[in-house]
Amino acid sequence: MKKFFALVAVILIACSTFAGCAQSNDPPAGTDDNTSTETEQEEITKMYITINGNKLEVTLADNAAAAALAEKLKKGDITYTADDYGGFEKVGRLGFSLPSDDTEITTQSGDVILYSGNQIVLFYGSNTWDYTRLGTIDGYSSSELRTLLGAGKGSVQVVLSLA
Repeated sequence: MKKFFALVAVILIACSTFAGCAQSNDPPAGTDDNTSTETEQEEITKMYITINGNKLEVTLADNAAAAALAEKLKKGDITYTADDYGGFEKVGRLGFSLPSDDTEITTQSGDVILYSGNQIVLFYGSNTWDYTRLGTIDGYSSSELRTLLGAGKGSVQVVLSLA
């Protein structure tokens, strides 16, 4: 019987010794195994509109249309021609569509709006219609925007960019 208990004791000691030598794939205590946070996709909250050498900063809306536009801009700048319409906006076709979620909006000077899914409207006045907001031009008065956008003076070339 003593031999049996001795054998069991040896087996238990051997098992515990080998178990202690096993390697773990777990990260060390106190570390975060999600180290890819810096390489993951950053949320883009700003874009720029350049007209006649004037670069305007735009705070993007938090919606699918603005996110889709930001994704397009990661591939390069977007250039289009915008024309006056209604005495309160410049509008131009993008050449592609973005997801829209139109709701009735009363726009203000500086609003950047998606219209019909494929046109961008830059407001220097106000209007109420069903639109999808893309963002807002930062830091310019209505009077300054009328001048920068060439309100009532025909077409302007618009460049959208992330830098």
